[in-house]
Amino acid sequence: MSENIVARSLRKVRSMVAASTPAQLSARQLQQLREQLKECAEAVGGEVSTRVRAARLGETYLRLNDAGRHAFLRVIALEFGPDATQVATAHAAYQHAIGTPAQWDAEAELRKAVRSARIRILTQFNALPQGVKFLVDLRADLLRYLEHDAELAALDRELEARLTAWFDVGFLELQRLTWNSSAALLEKLIEYEAVHEIRSWADLKNRLDSDRRLYAYFHPRMPLEPLIFVEVALTDRLADNVQALLDEHAPVFDVRHADTAIFYSISNTQAGLRGVSFGNFLLKRVIDDLQRDLPRLKTFATLSPLPGLAAWVKKNPGTLAEAGIELGQEALADGEWAKDKRQLRHLREPLQRLAGRYLMNAKQGNKPFDAVSRFHLGNGARIEQINWLADTSAKGFRQSYGLMVNYLYDPDDIENNVEAFASDGQVAASASVRRIGKR
Repeated sequence: MSENIVARSLRKVRSMVAASTPAQLSARQLQQLREQLKECAEAVGGEVSTRVRAARLGETYLRLNDAGRHAFLRVIALEFGPDATQVATAHAAYQHAIGTPAQWDAEAELRKAVRSARIRILTQFNALPQGVKFLVDLRADLLRYLEHDAELAALDRELEARLTAWFDVGFLELQRLTWNSSAALLEKLIEYEAVHEIRSWADLKNRLDSDRRLYAYFHPRMPLEPLIFVEVALTDRLADNVQALLDEHAPVFDVRHADTAIFYSISNTQAGLRGVSFGNFLLKRVIDDLQRDLPRLKTFATLSPLPGLAAWVKKNPGTLAEAGIELGQEALADGEWAKDKRQLRHLREPLQRLAGRYLMNAKQGNKPFDAVSRFHLGNGARIEQINWLADTSAKGFRQSYGLMVNYLYDPDDIENNVEAFASDGQVAASASVRRIGKR
């Protein structure tokens, strides 16, 4: 019964939002919102009341314009945190109880005091039929506002922690997509592709041909919304050029001779899950599926961009001279030098040396500076090979001067690499990449 009431409420929300004019919150509405949020935090009423109230709050939020949504989130962030007096009292009681039989009860009371009302509010949204998607989209808004409003940080940390718990890779469902998958799902693939733009339906069909595999991860509470797309090419070698890999007119490779799987595009689709770790071994499940389908496969690797290389050079301009590169960053990024045979000869080794130093030594905190490198090393790969002129698109030159990298997933080493990277920040790399990085 409660599910039917909530479902009807949500249908009403969608129709009202579609027909409504964006609105801001008046002073009276803000006060009403505070009262609703307080009831939500205190879980007033039974399960039906709780869900209907959460649906109405969702309705209010969805009907607001950007300024109104920002104000809505500020109320939750600033007025529903832990009670400082209760925390201090519980902490003092815990300190006093340490070493006595009352310690464990005092610990439970301290944990209860520290848990903010924000969590109780967010958890009630999660109980709605489309609540998980609502919270993911809400965090996408929150991340935008956070760029100019640091006071939202506490709410973001709590919501990120909730989403991280809900979206661990162990809870996700892996599905293989084909040309026969629903048109709606294939359209989302085109929309969400974040690494190599899908230019046409012919381009998409090429990525779904017999020598390709395409996987998507789904959350059980968001069955129609893919979270991650993983695109794979089946070959007989380590791919070193993305234009050749994506050539629609290239002959279809005979998968009977395939011994190598190349992960050439991994796209996260939900802006609200930015920074949320899906856990390690994300690609291990794809590898396991590929091995069951194609037991001849022995090599599993990526052909990956270095999206942070140019940004790192901009922050550290002396690195160009250290690598023996005379061209400035702007000249490197426009790619015109690639048309000059003399420049090609002179820049090949210095640019690869620059990339090697970047991959092995550039840090953000105690982790690699490059986001793609952090992802693959965290999932158990090793840096295998730096590829020269591997992406000659404008984006490829702008991000990384045309360079790409292969990360190798050796099934026998994945778990050890994950452990070493997580505990010590150890970067696994082939001997050739280590030599390049040390020159």
